[in-house]
Amino acid sequence: MTINAFFFTDNTMHQIFVNKGKLDLSYHIPQIIYSSLISSFVNTILRLLSLSENNILSIKKERQMNKSYKRAKEVKAYIRIKFIVFFITSFILTVFYWYFISCFCAVYTNTQIILIKDTLISFGVSMLYPFGLNLLSGIFRIPSLRAKNKDKKCIYKFSQYLSLI
Repeated sequence: MTINAFFFTDNTMHQIFVNKGKLDLSYHIPQIIYSSLISSFVNTILRLLSLSENNILSIKKERQMNKSYKRAKEVKAYIRIKFIVFFITSFILTVFYWYFISCFCAVYTNTQIILIKDTLISFGVSMLYPFGLNLLSGIFRIPSLRAKNKDKKCIYKFSQYLSLI
């Protein structure tokens, strides 16, 4: 919702005034797409800060016990720092988002419905595009199973890069 509110500029307000308060979807589609991409980027950063299973799996992969104890202490300290940064960042972002949306809705009372509609459409887009990316990744993996050796590696690597997005 906050990212959508960032895109409400003077031109957007003028367009809403010209349309007499109606939602002109063709005017808002670029804003909706941009807000979905920015929200996904922020979500990815927060996910990297919050998930820790790769760090824990690195302990499991150690063969020697003394190295695994040493690695466990390093991972514990790393995860602790990572979680502290995550909670501080999440708290700061939440307070900022809350304050910004409160101020926006207090000043622009007539655009709240349009903001909610934009947010719902943006949320729907952000829920749908992972299906397209995963399907595209799968579409490239199937031919990699049938391709020749040299082509197989290239197509499979490309599908892996698509799945990282």
